[in-house]
Amino acid sequence: MAILVVGSIGIDLIETPFGRAEDVLGGAASHFCAAASFYEKVNMIGVVGTDFPQEYLEYFRSRGADTSGIQIVEGRTFRWGGRYHLDMNTRDTLYTELGVFADFHPLLPDSYRSSPILFLANIHPVLQDEVLEQMSGARLRVLDSMNYWISSTRPELDRVISKVDVLLMSEEEARQYAEVPGLVTAARKILERGPRLLVIKQGSYGALLFGKDGSFFAAPAYPLEDVRDPTGAGDAFAGGFIGYLAQAQQRGALTAADFKRALVHGNIMGSFHCEDFGMRRLKTLTPEDIAARYREFLNFTHFDPDWVNGSMA
Repeated sequence: MAILVVGSIGIDLIETPFGRAEDVLGGAASHFCAAASFYEKVNMIGVVGTDFPQEYLEYFRSRGADTSGIQIVEGRTFRWGGRYHLDMNTRDTLYTELGVFADFHPLLPDSYRSSPILFLANIHPVLQDEVLEQMSGARLRVLDSMNYWISSTRPELDRVISKVDVLLMSEEEARQYAEVPGLVTAARKILERGPRLLVIKQGSYGALLFGKDGSFFAAPAYPLEDVRDPTGAGDAFAGGFIGYLAQAQQRGALTAADFKRALVHGNIMGSFHCEDFGMRRLKTLTPEDIAARYREFLNFTHFDPDWVNGSMA
């Protein structure tokens, strides 16, 4: 059950307290594919320039991804540079060069239009809406966004949010979008816009899952000894989250338990992604590593209830 992802594909320069990496594979669709491909096949929609290294396209294909939806256009590939501060939670953008991405409009091959699972990675809401208009009944539509689109393209973002099943936002973005300080109130206001589920990403603190039915689930982050590069960790989180759901959907209708387990898989893939620059850690990752970390999550999040009605059981 292939996952269709639409998003940016680029080349990054990254500086952190642990070092510097130049000309590394970047972009939301790239990070997502690297993670989701451990669970299910990924079909990619994006654009690159004629300067895009062939080895990066080969990497996608080595992960089983279908790259026939990636447009190669005369010009330069989207490039971004960033420098992280010591706390690794704040960063400075050194440059953003849109290149051929500036004129990108997603065009879906006929074989992609009936994809059962769609991930609209962080791109302009108008482009996300263009994709939805080309789809013919995806059973699970997931959307990611960012604070820039919230402040600059609110009407367009409202429209596309109303058409999806699951919305991913950071804690800061959720508060900004809902215009309230409390996350529970923010979640309720956001879910009134249309999605049935909201995932709030909290970085090094984990992730929260809110349902339109009032349900709530929290999954902690995996405690890493060193965070070498957090670039793309949110997209890797999405890859683990949606990748697991793609597997689970093959067994039947998705359940509340499936979404809870998916949240843990998102945190797992986000944690692995932070352990090295770019895609380096995911290139050495194995399914056995993922399974081992999932067992660790089970161990450090499990506890037996011994407090009932205000007294010890």
